[in-house]
Amino acid sequence: MHAISTIGVTAAVTDLVRAGLLEIGDGCQIHPTAVFMTADLLGTLRPIVLGARVTIGAFAVVHGGTRVGADARLGHRVIVGEPEHGYAMRQIYQGSGGTTEIGSGVVLRAGAILYAGVRVGEGSTIGHHALLRTNVVVGSGSQLAANLTVERGSRIGDGVRCSPGTHLTADTVVADRVFIGAGVRTINDKRLTWRDPDNEQPLDPPVFEYGCKVGSGVCVMAGITIGAHALIGSGSVVTRDVSANTIAYGVPARSRGQVTS
Repeated sequence: MHAISTIGVTAAVTDLVRAGLLEIGDGCQIHPTAVFMTADLLGTLRPIVLGARVTIGAFAVVHGGTRVGADARLGHRVIVGEPEHGYAMRQIYQGSGGTTEIGSGVVLRAGAILYAGVRVGEGSTIGHHALLRTNVVVGSGSQLAANLTVERGSRIGDGVRCSPGTHLTADTVVADRVFIGAGVRTINDKRLTWRDPDNEQPLDPPVFEYGCKVGSGVCVMAGITIGAHALIGSGSVVTRDVSANTIAYGVPARSRGQVTS
């Protein structure tokens, strides 16, 4: 074990280190109530790696297969790397769910939940009680605010801002430098055949291209692309693609002009 500056290292933590199931970098601070669960749903033991100067708060839970970069901060009651078990699009999510990677300098605020397979790039912040489901990817320097949900397989780029209460449906693509306001809703299913194995169709999630801005309370329907640097007014319902550099708003949203520098 490296030299650890801790609030309290329990015997259980020491045993995991000795067993090679927990690697702790120099200067980490681990609250004595933090829990490390190295066995997945199938009983397979998977190691946990903490970089230098990682901070882990009270009652946080870190699951096997998680790698945390230097200077990351995991707040109170954060859950990281939990294997997700459930049905979605004819797939059973169980077992390890993949490696969970938390980049250097990442901040996970109190109550955030990140399922197995999530990857968060360096310097990003995940807000209080945010939920990131299996295999979500978040780029570097992004800010995901409190009480939002990012569903399975979504891809979020660098320098993105997602405001509180937003819901990004499964497989949504958010390019770099996108701004998404509070309470935005996205849809990926045109037929509402969820959990009907005989009728399920491929999902058709929306795409947010580079630098677009979406106001609070917007609803983006399935299969929609919002073009680069487009601007969507608050409260709009987007039922058609919005071209790059276009201002659109209304129910349904219509083109109202062009974004100018």
